[in-house]
Amino acid sequence: MTITLDEEVARWAKIRAAEQDTSVSRLVGEMLREKMRNEQSYHSSMKRYLSRKPRPLSRSGAKYPTRVEIHER
Repeated sequence: MTITLDEEVARWAKIRAAEQDTSVSRLVGEMLREKMRNEQSYHSSMKRYLSRKPRPLSRSGAKYPTRVEIHER
């Protein structure tokens, strides 16, 4: 697998890898693994949320607060 980076990003990656006593390849792999887990977690959470039964935001006949009331300080 070949990854193309611009010079600034490559320099940052080399420094970051050295700070963590690892290779750039392992650093990139760990970053991609973390991104994958975050996306999986997000999609799982969204699926769980969307599968729930909808419920009303207020009691029947109750008035919603106005924008001004919500944002009063």
